[in-house]
Amino acid sequence: MSVNAGYTKDLSIVVPIYNEEKGIPELVQRLRVAASSITENFELVFVNDGSRDGSLELLRRECSHDDRFFYINLSRNFGHQIAVSAGLDHVKGKATVIIDGDLQDPPELIPEMYAKYREGYEVVYAQRKHREGETLFKKATAKAFYRTMRKITSIDMPLDTGDFRLIDWRIVQCLRDMPEQNKFLRGQIAWMGFRQTGVMFDRDERKYGKTNYPLRKMLGLAIDGITGFSSRPLEWVTKLGALVSLLSFFVIIYALISHFLLDKTVSGWTSVIVSSMFLGGGQLICLGVIGTYISRINKNIVGRPLYLVAETNIAANK
Repeated sequence: MSVNAGYTKDLSIVVPIYNEEKGIPELVQRLRVAASSITENFELVFVNDGSRDGSLELLRRECSHDDRFFYINLSRNFGHQIAVSAGLDHVKGKATVIIDGDLQDPPELIPEMYAKYREGYEVVYAQRKHREGETLFKKATAKAFYRTMRKITSIDMPLDTGDFRLIDWRIVQCLRDMPEQNKFLRGQIAWMGFRQTGVMFDRDERKYGKTNYPLRKMLGLAIDGITGFSSRPLEWVTKLGALVSLLSFFVIIYALISHFLLDKTVSGWTSVIVSSMFLGGGQLICLGVIGTYISRINKNIVGRPLYLVAETNIAANK
């Protein structure tokens, strides 16, 4: 398949930015060096995802110094996955790198990833050997999540990988054609297939500021990943309902036998309260799981834009 005429750059790098003011100068310098070691025909596309610090002003300044640098300022904080999607919608590279702006993923790995791409791989993902500066809880939950995803979905998602990866223009085009609102890019890319390989690296400790992915956001991303690529939770709800119904049936039989045959009425208050709480809890869990899937359907039916751009220099330069 020949390269689409719209992809005129050798390399694009998409960088979502959220409150990374302190690290932007170093980030830009390291990305420039890494990209220049591959080709001079590259572009950097920074997506400001509603930062509340001075990130946008710094991006404007950096982009004014080099016509290969572009920024997209979203109208508010739409979230990491959508910010990356916004960048992918505007890239012109035959190959595109997705990398976070916190410098935990080293830009110096990009030339090695590009070398793998030149060998014929459409996806080259960065696979973590070690994760410096992260708590045991975060490491354990991340490890459990990736292994759970592999067990309950039909996609072969590589273990211990984030969104730091290099993808061919065909992958970018496929992502643009996927309309879902609840983005889980690493799952979508794994679902596509194509030829994929990994490059091992040690993930650095965050150098500036604090993490933009607290537990709440991690759980949200995990739910998007699981509900987007597996119907297993709905199957579990069905099985849970069947199990609760079976247990309830036996409790009813026991109560009837005790009352009519053994002349021994079952004490009511404790058993009623326990069974009511058990059934109520089970029902709420089931409704929550079903509601999550319905919410995904609703978001896609409403058909709102994935994001809104408040300001960009791309139209003026591209």
